[in-house]
Parts: sequence; C-alpha cells; structure tokens
Amino acid sequence: MFYLNFFTFNYGIGQYLEKYTMKTFFTLLISILFFAVIVAFTKNAPPQKQAVKEQPHMLVAHLSRGDTSGLAAIRQAFVQRNQGYDVAYYNQVLSIPAADKYRIAFVQQGGGTAELTQHGASKISVGDIVYLDKGEKIATDSLIDYLVFTVPKPMPAGIPAFIRPDWDENITDTPGGCATETNAYRRILLTWKGEVGPYLYHALNAHRVRIMDSFTHYHPVNGGFDEFYLVQMVMPKAKLITSPHVNLITHPDIVTSDQADELLNITQLQVGDFVYLPRGIVHRGLDGVLAQVITVPGFIPGSEIGVDHHLRNINEKLSLKDQATLLYNEEASRSAVIR
Repeated sequence: MFYLNFFTFNYGIGQYLEKYTMKTFFTLLISILFFAVIVAFTKNAPPQKQAVKEQPHMLVAHLSRGDTSGLAAIRQAFVQRNQGYDVAYYNQVLSIPAADKYRIAFVQQGGGTAELTQHGASKISVGDIVYLDKGEKIATDSLIDYLVFTVPKPMPAGIPAFIRPDWDENITDTPGGCATETNAYRRILLTWKGEVGPYLYHALNAHRVRIMDSFTHYHPVNGGFDEFYLVQMVMPKAKLITSPHVNLITHPDIVTSDQADELLNITQLQVGDFVYLPRGIVHRGLDGVLAQVITVPGFIPGSEIGVDHHLRNINEKLSLKDQATLLYNEEASRSAVIR
C-alpha cells in the first residue's frame, strides 16, 4: 500500500510538473516572439517626436564682439569631431608667432603689408588667406584680425602662401553650391576638385561667396564634412536657416503641425559672426551674406544633400500658410538635389 501511494503521489507530481513546465515554456516563447516584433518595429519605424531633440546643433561666436565663450564652445566641439585640427582667433595683432604646426589664417579685419619668415611678403586684405608652414611667423605693418585653422597636412607645392581671391587672376567667379545665379560672386580659394579651382587641397576647402538664396541641405554624418561661415559683409535681412532635425525633415509623412513649428531656426547674421555647422545640420543662407565658407575636410562630391523637396511636401501635407510656412528654395524643391 505504501509503495502504491508513493507511486501515485510521484505520478501526480510528475503530471503537475509536466503541465506546469509546458505552460511556462509556451508563455516564455510567446513573450520572446512579442519582444522580437516590438524590437523589429522600433528599429524600422521612422523617427517620432523624440527626434526633435537630436544632436548636434549649430554654434555661433560673435568674434567682432569679443565672444570668447562662443569661440571656446565651437573649438571644443570642432576639435572633438576632427582629429588633428584646431581653430583660434587673433584680434588686432601685428604678428602671429611661429609654431610647430601647419596653419591657414583667414584675414577677417584690417589690411596692409604682411611678411612671412619663409615665403616673402604681400599685401593682404579682408577675404584673403595666408598659409603658415611649420615654424612660420607672419608680421604686418598694421593691426589685423585673423581666424586661424590648424590643419594636419601641409599645402601641396605650387599653391601660393598668399591666396587673394579678389586679386588672383587664376581665381574667377564660379557659380554653384550656395550661389547658382549666373552673376554670382563665388571665388574658390582651396578646392577638392581641380576642375572648379586652381588650388587643390583636401585637408580644408574655402570659397568666398555672396549668398542670396541657397538651397537647403545637409552634409551626412558619415562621409560628409563640417562647415563654417565666417561672415564678412551682410545686407540688412541676412539670415541663416538651420535645423538639427534632419531625420524628421526627411520623413515628411510623420511630421505633425506641432513638430513643424520646431523644425527650422532662423538666425540673423552680423559681420564678425563665426558659425559652426557640424555634419548632419540642415542649413540655408538667405538675403545677402558675404562669407568665407570653410569646410573640413573639404567639399566632398555628393555630400550636399538637398531637403527643399521635403520641406515643400511638409507644407503641402499640413496646409501650412502665412507665418507657419516652412521656408524653402523654390527651384531646389522640384526634385531631390544632391551635389
């Protein structure tokens, strides 16, 4: 009797455990499948409201007003993203001392005669750039403001130490990019492609351009480049339109009216502004900005991705009118633009 009861007890426990184990197994299996579906949906779904808070952001330093904190913020962000580079501002100086690094100095204010310790002398004025080789010092006969980039590579042989876009017969107006009109003032000082300018250099590119109505675009985080505006002249309404929300702008179908209000930022520009546009920032210059447009490493072909067609789609989808209308370049909105 004892053995029978023991057998019966164990058989009952076994059935219970078997049923309990199977139930637990199926519950666990269903949970895993449900979780996998959620992960797959989240991974493939277009960005939602949280995309509005994404980084990075545009930064501005008002150099003409002695904005050292703004410049420090730009320098910190720029150096972190670009190994081997640096940037500094020299305000009202007669010289820049020698250093054991390669540097490119943009003349931002003043003019006169400049002399290099290794590469002779030249007149300089606003809009010019001067290449400082390792161990090179520059001295002038009048006070000058310079924006100076440290670069990881020397200039190739054949590029002059003084590049003067308004005085060099090799540099002519080349419409395109941010200034496509036929009478555009756009002079390329250092270029990625030899067919658009005489001085080929891949560590940093620069062109001096008057921007009236550029197309709205961004440079991809992977394979793109950082961009700067060094503002040298402005018209009364000169402005820069920017947005960190590229993932939202490029998915017009999910944008709500509330999100549309947050998509674009408008910054009024002044002479002496130094604007940092990291890779991934949507931007568009408008209404009369004369600037040195500087890129690191350079204007890599195919890395200017237009978004005007997306902005137009958002306007039409949400029937945005009057003050709520998102500004866009009419010509560039007719189709996708990649340059």
